[in-house]
Amino acid sequence: MQTPLFNRNVASLAAKFRIAPPYIANFDSGSAMLRATAAYLRGEDFPGMGTTPPAAEPIATLINKLPQQVQEFIYTLGSAGEAILPQQLSGVSAEVVSQWMVSEYPQRQYPAVAIGSASGALVHLSAALDMPWLPQTFMIPVLHPELNPDNPKEAMEWGRQVAKPLLDANPDLVLHHMYDPNQDRLTLRGMDYFRVKRLRLGETYKRFLQDCLPRGGTIFIVECQRTWPTTQVSDRHIFQFGALGGATPEEFMHGSDRVPEYLERYNVPKQQWNPPTPDGDRPEAEWGFEPSLRNDIENFARDRGYQIRRIVFQEPEHLSPFVAELYRHWYKQRGMLANRLLVESFILLEPMWALRTGSVPFWMKFNMQPSLEWIENYLENTDPYDEIYMILFSHGVDAVGLPSIESWRQVFRRARKRGEFIGVEEDKFPRNFATLIRYYTDLQRVIPSRYPLPGSLTLEQLDQFVQETGDRFLVNWE
Repeated sequence: MQTPLFNRNVASLAAKFRIAPPYIANFDSGSAMLRATAAYLRGEDFPGMGTTPPAAEPIATLINKLPQQVQEFIYTLGSAGEAILPQQLSGVSAEVVSQWMVSEYPQRQYPAVAIGSASGALVHLSAALDMPWLPQTFMIPVLHPELNPDNPKEAMEWGRQVAKPLLDANPDLVLHHMYDPNQDRLTLRGMDYFRVKRLRLGETYKRFLQDCLPRGGTIFIVECQRTWPTTQVSDRHIFQFGALGGATPEEFMHGSDRVPEYLERYNVPKQQWNPPTPDGDRPEAEWGFEPSLRNDIENFARDRGYQIRRIVFQEPEHLSPFVAELYRHWYKQRGMLANRLLVESFILLEPMWALRTGSVPFWMKFNMQPSLEWIENYLENTDPYDEIYMILFSHGVDAVGLPSIESWRQVFRRARKRGEFIGVEEDKFPRNFATLIRYYTDLQRVIPSRYPLPGSLTLEQLDQFVQETGDRFLVNWE
């Protein structure tokens, strides 16, 4: 068992060297988007998702050339390598995690701070506003090497047995044990996803706000209202079978024509999964906002004279068209053409180089059919772009709802002059693992334009844009 002294030492290292605690997943949306936002506010770019140097590109290129089974094994091994043993869960400290998170940011005054749901579009909004973002949700990968990815009931019972020490040590957290054999098949062969959400700010977040947000400053509460059918395991412990992506909740729970085809591809002798019976819709594990945190933020803000603004949207990607059009508007105000679109995917995003290349950022939550439909919907309802560039995350699974690379290429037909993938070997998708590094290196090679970094947008400019655009976007500003 890890001792309080151990946790204090971890916290000290986190604050001094910006080292994440060993139980935090690097490949998760929360940690990656925190790093991307903080890197920009430090004046830095974001290579290798903030954890892998560009010098590793030759290794990634070599992995792309290996046989499929070897690639999948490396992917499983790499993700399991980030996992902790179940016995170490009692040593997890939400406050140590928070200390690392706030240490990523320059300790100075900001006009606003965002707290809540993860969103790649929010990374770009934060960059534009010179605004830190503090996640509500973070992920703990827990080693489980004997797991069969297609037995969710067994996974839930295993989670019931090992989770209590984590919850006992962290009364301000609620555990969402997320289990998705469709998109996460390779990672589930070695570990489980324990996502936890803050119910209260905690002392570290409060101290950061007091030190870095002047009286009268604004706290944006970012609330993705997406829910999912889930099962209550115990107090503050929820099991979620499936996740946002290509398959619907109905397909995870009851099957469809697509599910047996998928299971057959992976030699699973089933026609559908047999998950625990859901007993209610609750905030989605990765993206959804747990509203208990809002009450704590509002009470804290009231006592200290902070302004509260809520950014409320239903789906993680609903913020993306708003941010894209805000950037387009911003570029035109700076005398730029604003005719280049950069489509990003999951944690492959680059706030610094979007601005340096004069690219309008549009973030997709993943590489599945709903994301393809969302970018096509955006392009149908905006002025055309001369250039469209696209980064696609590769997760190694021929999943339910995965569009072909040819389908993704159709997006480029909407570009008036040029359309091109960034960091993607088309014949390798969705096992193009080199893209985890090449999204950064190829972005600079493919787009030669360079612009100086602008000053930040003011909150008044943001408010004016919100007022002018009215009901065009599926985002409520409250």
